[in-house]
Amino acid sequence: DRSQQMTQMHIESIQNPVTSMATLTGVWSVGGLDVSTDKLTLIEAKNGSTVLLPCTYYSCIGIEQLYFNWQYKENETMSTKLCEGEIALEGAHPKVSVFHERVEFVGSSEKSNISILLWNITFEDQGQYSCFARNKKEKYRNNTATITLRVVDQMKEVDNTLTVIIVSVLGGVIGLVIIVMVIKALVVHFLQKDDAKTKECLVSSSGNDNTENGLSGAKADNKATPKA
Repeated sequence: DRSQQMTQMHIESIQNPVTSMATLTGVWSVGGLDVSTDKLTLIEAKNGSTVLLPCTYYSCIGIEQLYFNWQYKENETMSTKLCEGEIALEGAHPKVSVFHERVEFVGSSEKSNISILLWNITFEDQGQYSCFARNKKEKYRNNTATITLRVVDQMKEVDNTLTVIIVSVLGGVIGLVIIVMVIKALVVHFLQKDDAKTKECLVSSSGNDNTENGLSGAKADNKATPKA
């Protein structure tokens, strides 16, 4: 009997190799935990300002005891943990510990957001910041997103000359179209008015002719025949 069971299992594994492998290894067939910095890889901010370091997570099967942290990479070998936290379940309020006086957690589990604010930045804050997350529900699968902060004295001024020129040209064209439409409307109005006056004159003239001819004839017919 045991020999037959082993043979049957072997046949099933050959017929369904993917299912068999997934069962043996415990691999999920859905996508894993995703961590993102909103497609930002570089943030440039002015010295002394406050900067938002964005980070969001996503899981196809939901979360359970989601652990996350932010780290600042000082060099190739050293990094500093800025904050860490855990979200027990979907929508649960995150429990967060902050280890840096100028860091503030501003995330929300309802929006799958684990972003932080970095207050009053200095040139020493330049470098790489990593957002890490690990999901127990996905057999502790984890992921990391990295963003680079660059601190400058002054922000670069954007040259808007071309934009102003384009807007001016478009404004001139639109204005010209409006003027043409107004002139056209006035011309049509006056033509319609003249046409109405012409029709009125024709009606009045026709009435007068009828009065002169018809009424005079009527009066002549109604005159008494002179007695002999």
